Amino acid sequence: MPGVRLPKPAPNWPESWRSSYGYDQLELGDQVCGYARAYRRRRGVTVDLISAVATPGATILDVAGAQGNFSLALAELGYRVTWNDLRAELADYVRLKHQRGEIRFMPGNLLELEPEPHDVVLAGEVIEHVAHPDRFLEQLARFTRPGGHVLLTTPNGGYFRNPLPRFSDFADTSAFEAVQFQPDADGHIFLLHPSELHALAGPAGLEVIELRLFSTPLTAGWLGSERLSPWLPDGDRLLRRLPAGLRTRLAIHSACLFRRPPDVP
Repeated sequence: MPGVRLPKPAPNWPESWRSSYGYDQLELGDQVCGYARAYRRRRGVTVDLISAVATPGATILDVAGAQGNFSLALAELGYRVTWNDLRAELADYVRLKHQRGEIRFMPGNLLELEPEPHDVVLAGEVIEHVAHPDRFLEQLARFTRPGGHVLLTTPNGGYFRNPLPRFSDFADTSAFEAVQFQPDADGHIFLLHPSELHALAGPAGLEVIELRLFSTPLTAGWLGSERLSPWLPDGDRLLRRLPAGLRTRLAIHSACLFRRPPDVP
């Protein structure tokens, strides 16, 4: 990742900083494990999709940006980035790693913040942690200027080993509010299927520009393949050649690029 440095830990760090540092060791180091490979693939897809619709100088809101690696990398690429996360204390951890580029901080629950328009709103691995994905996407759209874009990355609900329910299976998801916003895979509530991402777009005032499925269980270090991951190809080239139904069943991750249509005078 461009220029983002691994910080030096200190004994007085709060628990959230220590936890973030553990992820940084995987994401910023030279690890070859499945997690690191999957993370780097997701990072590459994210940068590729953002650069296709926004040039350096554009404003980007990184929602639930955690330890800030995407925020920092995008800032170093020349974007004007706003970092957001529920855990306000992580802002100083991100500042500790900041070296170059424009970045500002807007901590808090995005569902409760006053919308500010951005060229791109990035929500990486977030929507699967919220009880109301429809309301969440609507709020992301409010933070997007007319003609701007929303980019979601999320585990693919169509993956054949996904044990979690569809969001669309529930008429009322309020019961999940008590367990939303929990970290890591244990905090996943729904894994959205490609058809659900398309269905959520219209009510949020968005249109799907591209839905990209990527990563396979072997290359992500699943199915006992983590030790083999350094020698395995990423598999995405083969994945793209498969019929759509099979591709949906085999892909672990999805990235959905939405556009907020320009206001019509």
